[in-house]
Amino acid sequence: MSEGIRAASKIQTVDELSNSIRGVITSSPVLRNVSVRGEIQNFKRHGSGHVYFTLAGRESKISAVLFRSHASGILAWPEEGDEALVTGSVDVYPKAGAYQLYAARVLPIGLGAQRRARDELRAALDKEGLFDARHKRPLPKYPAKVAVITSPTGAAIRDILEVSSKRAPFIDIVIIPATVQGIDAPIQVVSALASAGAISGVDCVIVARGGGAKDDLSPFDDERLVRAVRNCPLPVVTGVGHQIDSSLADLAADAALPTPSAAAEKVFPDSGDLLRSLEGCLDMLRSHAARRFEQSGSALDRKRDRLFAAAGRAVSDKAKFIDGAEREIARAITGIIEKNEAAVSRSAMALDALSPLAVLARGYSICRDELGQVLKSANTLEPGSRISIRFHEGTAEADIVSASPRGSSF
Repeated sequence: MSEGIRAASKIQTVDELSNSIRGVITSSPVLRNVSVRGEIQNFKRHGSGHVYFTLAGRESKISAVLFRSHASGILAWPEEGDEALVTGSVDVYPKAGAYQLYAARVLPIGLGAQRRARDELRAALDKEGLFDARHKRPLPKYPAKVAVITSPTGAAIRDILEVSSKRAPFIDIVIIPATVQGIDAPIQVVSALASAGAISGVDCVIVARGGGAKDDLSPFDDERLVRAVRNCPLPVVTGVGHQIDSSLADLAADAALPTPSAAAEKVFPDSGDLLRSLEGCLDMLRSHAARRFEQSGSALDRKRDRLFAAAGRAVSDKAKFIDGAEREIARAITGIIEKNEAAVSRSAMALDALSPLAVLARGYSICRDELGQVLKSANTLEPGSRISIRFHEGTAEADIVSASPRGSSF
């Protein structure tokens, strides 16, 4: 019997079989990142910080554990019997011989649990000051560029583009696509807000979501998204609900409107109203300028007359002063010129005495070789050399017939 078993398969230890099963489960990409919806049962929070519970469906159950490192990030805890959405991964717990769900996040999704979790989160964030009206930033009156975070295929973007084209077609719009409902919505909107803050020239951000059920608003009650709205470096306007709906993101935003269209009307100024306002201001300026011109006319006439009279007197006084000054200056200039002429004459005589031309005028000359070098001795000359001779008046070229280094002196 044992030989037949050995022939059929390799005998494994319990540990080997457990490791094989675990390897199959952990190698599956589907089980490494799962989102499971079920009812919370056997919910226990241990002193170690770890949380253990069972997630039950209609016909099956799965054990789950939330370790302390992840449990510290959960603000609103579910209660026994609440429906919840659990995200995490599936793995084997060898000591118990069972697979279980290792949770990273637990989100209550039942109406009662959702409401309780939302109220607890709102109270905590309000205590931090995230909803304080004093932190609200004013929206730019005339933005040059606006970022819009929404689904690129939804009704919200169509409504915003329609409103902007009618009210302010000259304003640039940057569309940052993001899922605005579902489990992935919070992290996508958070990433989009970070991207908007890094785009050069953007003055304002609109976060919009089109129509849908009230439950679809739950991503905008996510703590990560609410904090990202408050921490965005640009003013944020939300248009994610309906007339009777309000999310925590609305409370954190600098301005919250019930619909995408209303948010667009808040951000994009009406160019028609602006033009009419400018025309009114121009009319007021014209009227004010006409009144001031009329009131100032007579005053200007009086000031002109007084100015001309004062100027006439001043000119007469200055003319007399200038006449006297001209005579004094003329005398001084004449003296200076005579003095300088005598100095120039003396300098010219001195320069003339030192000038090489004066030496040449006495019958001397300057000889240069073919390279233009001044010849100071006959020692450098040979018969046939050509030299240039500079006289007081003119130059001459000469060929050397003979040279005597020790010629007779004058």
